Amino acid sequence: MSDPTTISPQPEVLKPPVTQIGVLGWVRENLFNTWFNAALSLFTLFVLWKTVPPLMQWAIVDSQWFTSSEACREGDGACWSIIPANARFILFGFFPEGQHWRPITAIIVLLSLVFYSKNSRHWKPSLAGIWLAGLVVMAMLMHGGIFGMPVVETAKWSGLPLTLMLSLFGMVAAYPLGVVLALGRRSRMPAIKALCVVYIELIRGVPLISLLFMSSVMFPLFLPEGVTVDKILRAQVAIILFTAAYIAEVVRGGLQAMAKGQYEAADSLGLTYGQTMRLIILPQALKIVIPPSVGILISAFKDTSLVVIIALYDVLKTTQVTLSNPKWMGFSTEAYIFLALLYFICCFAMSSYSRKLERDLNTGR
Repeated sequence: MSDPTTISPQPEVLKPPVTQIGVLGWVRENLFNTWFNAALSLFTLFVLWKTVPPLMQWAIVDSQWFTSSEACREGDGACWSIIPANARFILFGFFPEGQHWRPITAIIVLLSLVFYSKNSRHWKPSLAGIWLAGLVVMAMLMHGGIFGMPVVETAKWSGLPLTLMLSLFGMVAAYPLGVVLALGRRSRMPAIKALCVVYIELIRGVPLISLLFMSSVMFPLFLPEGVTVDKILRAQVAIILFTAAYIAEVVRGGLQAMAKGQYEAADSLGLTYGQTMRLIILPQALKIVIPPSVGILISAFKDTSLVVIIALYDVLKTTQVTLSNPKWMGFSTEAYIFLALLYFICCFAMSSYSRKLERDLNTGR
């Protein structure tokens, strides 16, 4: 019988070699574990060594931020001064300078609606009323004519407010239309199915530029004499119709992914077609297609820059007008970097929200 006071020897713990722990271990295991990875890592380091220091020297060390255009031309670095010197025109375009508080307030209202709608607990029928009220407030701010605000014609709505309104309103209106088109394409009624198929294939078969041209040039020719439709509204409708066709095909893919048993279970419960789609099928299908849907919406957001071809002054067009000023010619790189950063922030925000929505809905487990 063993003595209980005897301490049994503990097994020796083997420590990993120094080269397998810490930063050096990670570098060895991931960057230099094979000859090919080692060569690729060395080549990448060489490229970074040749490009990053000169880029930092140009963009930060030798850059100028709040100087005149003449001082920028004498320097060797980036002329970021073009942004603060022309920020008002780039962001608000031809909107009267003394009234810039109105588009700023309209943007705040729009972003507030977006942030409020992000929370799934707010997805109630009352949300449509809140959006409608917000749109009315934005329209009053942008157009004016009440509360002492001077009237500003839509021709002067330009810059960032126009970009945000065309893109966000287009996405909000295109998604439900796309869902309806997807349901129509899967309908058992031949007339409805044929109509939806023709619409989807026709719209997807032409570029957005052609739809914008038709809305701006051809559509007014078919209107009765003396009847006009605002150009911004025509462009908005074209963007909605174009985006909805792509959304419809994505949603149709989600509907086809639903098992037949889902429909049979709904039939066994005595649910109507509308109840089946609203309570069982669509919640699951739309959850599945979140990633491709957000991809289409991001593309739609960037495609709003195409309205420059029909003389709408979105934020891209106002930037181009700024660069046409002889005083600031030659600094297009800095201006377009700023514009790219602006688009990236908006697109990254949509992408981040889609990932959060997937986690909240437990999609992709």
